[in-house]
Amino acid sequence: MAAFGKILGGAAWRKVLLALGLGLGSGYLAYVIGMPLPWMLGAMLGNTIAALARMPVAGPGGLRLLVVPIIGVMLGSAVSAETFQALGDWTISFLVLGPFLATAAGGSYLVYRRLGGFDPVTAFFSAMPGGLNEMLIIGGAAGGNERRIALAHASRILLTISFVALFFGLILGVQSGSQNPASWTALGALGLRDYLILAVAAVLGVPLGRILRLPAAPMLGPMILSAAAHVTGLVGLPPPTLLVIGAQVVLGTIIGCRFIGAALREVGRDLFLSVFSTAGMLATGLGFAWVVASLTETSLAQAFLAYSPGGLTEMSLLAFAMGGDIAYVSVTHIVRIVMVIFSAPLFFRWVNRG
Repeated sequence: MAAFGKILGGAAWRKVLLALGLGLGSGYLAYVIGMPLPWMLGAMLGNTIAALARMPVAGPGGLRLLVVPIIGVMLGSAVSAETFQALGDWTISFLVLGPFLATAAGGSYLVYRRLGGFDPVTAFFSAMPGGLNEMLIIGGAAGGNERRIALAHASRILLTISFVALFFGLILGVQSGSQNPASWTALGALGLRDYLILAVAAVLGVPLGRILRLPAAPMLGPMILSAAAHVTGLVGLPPPTLLVIGAQVVLGTIIGCRFIGAALREVGRDLFLSVFSTAGMLATGLGFAWVVASLTETSLAQAFLAYSPGGLTEMSLLAFAMGGDIAYVSVTHIVRIVMVIFSAPLFFRWVNRG
């Protein structure tokens, strides 16, 4: 029982079980009513409400260490040989990414600096559309307010996932893979050899990602090995759909539980700022996605996923659930995170001169 509690997140394992149960129930309710990306979005919204209502819930932090490599294997299964034929189009996307970051992050910085009254360091890392963990670590080391940075990113991810899922489902009419019977992969569809290969990709991919010093290494390492296995034909099927649903529930629960301990007034203020920041980023992202779609053969839907200001893991999983180009979306987000990290010293140098 002690080991079980450690995996779930420490001594508060009963709270973690409650959060997961609430996430599963909320996800099922979202599935029944036909909400886009129901298992992730439902779990996220259900636990956000529970956290703000001071219910005894806790995020399954330890479980994330087990789920993220599985997510990487899932995402890698969507990569095919045809993916690499579009590498030429990716170059244009990367070139447009710089002006997008300058425009979107610049506007968001002004929101947090002028409207929110944040100090320059906290405003910068709150505004940058990089990974939550990366921005929190680097921003804290630079002297920023970690709690404000965390709430800003958690709010933006919550709003981005909600909007993008609804945009794809209600406006573009894209159906989540977990809701499409034709895309269902049963547990028995894979043989023992398939499970072993995917398990090796999950286990060995984590140290591989760290050796290569990749952002979100526990996800990208397994994704690379899984992609190699699927492209070479060692495995022909994606992981079972139940694992995809489970991963969405866990991720949605973790995102929702990030609001635990935050005062309602504090969350309300940060959500108010995040609405302006996220709306500006999404509108900017949609505009630059249209430019990319006009210059390349990339569809507007795929470009919008790649330019949406959510977390790398969350947006990659969203692309997987929506049947998108996983490699294109993931690589674009990696390039974006690297650009944000390298732009920080230049920004601080400019601030100090000012």
